[in-house]
Amino acid sequence: MDWRDCSEIEVVPGKVGGRPVIKGTRVEPDVILVDEEYGRTPEQTHAGFPGVPVDTILKILAFAHRHELQP
Repeated sequence: MDWRDCSEIEVVPGKVGGRPVIKGTRVEPDVILVDEEYGRTPEQTHAGFPGVPVDTILKILAFAHRHELQP
């Protein structure tokens, strides 16, 4: 899955093994997509990952849907 063009994602060598993460966190964006697959709302996902704002979750979901990314 290619997250490089998503403004909410960063890849930092040595952080989570260099895998893509949500900026300023150690949360991988795939968990946002998995939560959506399980029927969780962005607010419910935020409750599980309080360091990730709802607005960021919505942007990640929109990016994934535009690019047809799946976990």
